[in-house]
Amino acid sequence: MNLMITGGAGFIGSRFAELLVSQVIPNRFSSITVVDNLTYSGNLSNLDLVISTPEFYFHKVDICNQVDVEGVIRERSIDLIVNFAAESHVDRSIESSYEFLHTNVMGTQNLLDLAKKYGVERYLQVSTDEVYGAIQVGSWEEDEPLKPNSPYSASKAGADLLVLAYGKTYGLNVGITRCCNNYGLRQFPEKIIPLFVSNLIDGKRVPIYGDGNQIREWIHVDDHCRGVFAVLNNGKPGEIYNIAGTDEFRNIELARKIISYFGKSEAEAFEFVADRKGHDIRYSLTGNKSRTELGVEPQIDFETGLRKTIEWYVANESWWRPLLKK
Repeated sequence: MNLMITGGAGFIGSRFAELLVSQVIPNRFSSITVVDNLTYSGNLSNLDLVISTPEFYFHKVDICNQVDVEGVIRERSIDLIVNFAAESHVDRSIESSYEFLHTNVMGTQNLLDLAKKYGVERYLQVSTDEVYGAIQVGSWEEDEPLKPNSPYSASKAGADLLVLAYGKTYGLNVGITRCCNNYGLRQFPEKIIPLFVSNLIDGKRVPIYGDGNQIREWIHVDDHCRGVFAVLNNGKPGEIYNIAGTDEFRNIELARKIISYFGKSEAEAFEFVADRKGHDIRYSLTGNKSRTELGVEPQIDFETGLRKTIEWYVANESWWRPLLKK
């Protein structure tokens, strides 16, 4: 089976590729092909450890470009597609939403059309918990209505609906995963954990939106990748699987954990800034379905994962510092 990973030079996609190629996630793929347009958050160096591996291929391609994507699918005889490709930063979507709708919706539509045309055996869409909106108490199951509150989450919700429609209309074997907040090595430094860490390394304060009481659920990127693989292999056609984490924290609690690593006090490290427009107060997934049907369970506890993530950013300044300008 020949696998294509779109958005495979980004944070999660590159880690998924790396874990598969290295057999940390055991698999029997004949080849693995990464497609990525290498926009600001796609970084070819993320694939340094695997790019020279036999039967691993990289193509710089925009998923919205039908001719180029079709060429890859035909050349590599692609059987399976996992779509990680997306514009994903909420703040950027608030400033300008066009790129989000174009890539996240039209790019997905292009991939689905080509999957249908070439008889791709399974198409898996990697989505987000943000499509559900916000939840004050409790946790979401997969049948919750979609109530996105940002241009980013609206674009992801639109893409999800397209995926399900292609399954129903054309009989395409599709699936969707929705995951909580990821963290780990090689996350773009605009995201909250690497942003806080890089600021502290540079002697700057960490910006906290509003009062910092927004609550997020967290999962290590490796655990997310294991969940995606389980759904790709054994998920039922046309089904959605939430991939839940083990811990949820208020943003201010997360900030406290990070500044404690650097021996900083709140008074010297915190900077409270105006809240994000339409900021969702809380996300939470049950993960019951993926747990009971597929045995998906996070393996990395947050305290250990956070410490190792911080240590990675401290040791790999040459990776993230050039990205601060993007």
